[in-house]
Amino acid sequence: MRFVVIYDACVLYPAPLRDLLLHLARTGLFAARWTNEIQQEWSRNLLKTRPELADKLPRTIALMNVAVPDALVTGYEALVDGLRLPDASDRHVLAAAIRAGAQLIVTFNQRDFPEAALATYGIEAVHPDDFLAQQFDLHEPTVLAAVHAHRRSLRKPAKDVDEYLETLTEQKLVATVERLRRFRAAL
Repeated sequence: MRFVVIYDACVLYPAPLRDLLLHLARTGLFAARWTNEIQQEWSRNLLKTRPELADKLPRTIALMNVAVPDALVTGYEALVDGLRLPDASDRHVLAAAIRAGAQLIVTFNQRDFPEAALATYGIEAVHPDDFLAQQFDLHEPTVLAAVHAHRRSLRKPAKDVDEYLETLTEQKLVATVERLRRFRAAL
């Protein structure tokens, strides 16, 4: 059985993190999943601060759905009302995780997904830095290749290794950056 993770909207909101997570999803190390509702949530929040992106976001979402085939979870809606979380607006994420058979929800908001509420379903909420560190520990060469491809894909603007690592640090990926510093030449 393939390892399945749900990307919460908050980890898809910042473009640098979203792009890195997509590069990793394309490696096949795990099956990344999200819903249309998650896509709408992060894009709606982004448009509050960057309204000039309104014409570009539908294309970004479409490209994400093409880049990670089978990422879109459907048929979870009937589960939502029966779930209990501190913030009712997060129930759709847990419902999607249950429907997808996910083991992890990758989120900055772990306290919105308490262990007691998730354990029944065999799901854990993890910070993206912890998730990336776990993947690095399990699949170092593949993660390094994905990170390298991600950095090389940046064109506007291109980033040298130090700039790239600073960008990841700004995304709260401190442990990941510490690991990556040992492999500067591979980035």
